Amino acid sequence: MQVQIERFVLGPFATNCYVIHDDTGCWIADAGFDPAAMIDHVRALGVTPTHCVLTHAHIDHIFGLDDVRRAFPGIRVLLHDAEAPWLDDPQLNLSAAFGQPYTTTPADEPLRDGQELDLPGGPWKVLHTPGHSPGGVTLFSENAQTAIVGDTLFRDSIGRFDFPTSDQRQLINSILEILYTLPPETRVLPGHMEETTIGREMSSNPFVRK
Repeated sequence: MQVQIERFVLGPFATNCYVIHDDTGCWIADAGFDPAAMIDHVRALGVTPTHCVLTHAHIDHIFGLDDVRRAFPGIRVLLHDAEAPWLDDPQLNLSAAFGQPYTTTPADEPLRDGQELDLPGGPWKVLHTPGHSPGGVTLFSENAQTAIVGDTLFRDSIGRFDFPTSDQRQLINSILEILYTLPPETRVLPGHMEETTIGREMSSNPFVRK
């Protein structure tokens, strides 16, 4: 079975969360608000996800973690070390700023730059792509020709850099020096809006071109 990557647009921020599965298993990328539809779909597949990998720990990408953990006991949550304290800090994860202070238990495993995750569709290489947030990561599968980029790069846009922990220079560098070195045909699955490709954004993104 070829790897399947299915998008679920969740919550008031229209956050893209992904279910990735093949005949070897299943995992989830990000867990936004109101993840019931995503959870129900995974159950209908008859599989049990082993990991929930977080591209970063802003509220719109983590608010459904408790629901996912309850639905799938034993699922392992992975998050970059730079944001390890964020799951228990409403200021850092921005939930306090949006009037919904949220905390949850720590991640089970750290993510590090260059690490390879043996997950369906993979191996998936962890690329540290900070700027939107200090621990932002991209998950890249050469086999699937796919990059799950969180809020670093969007179709015709880039991630916000006006949050207290954001850094515009880092964000631009992450796009130019990391994402734009991936093969142009790489499918880009962002944290919001529609998918794109590396080649398309390199040639037409109004914020960062190469």
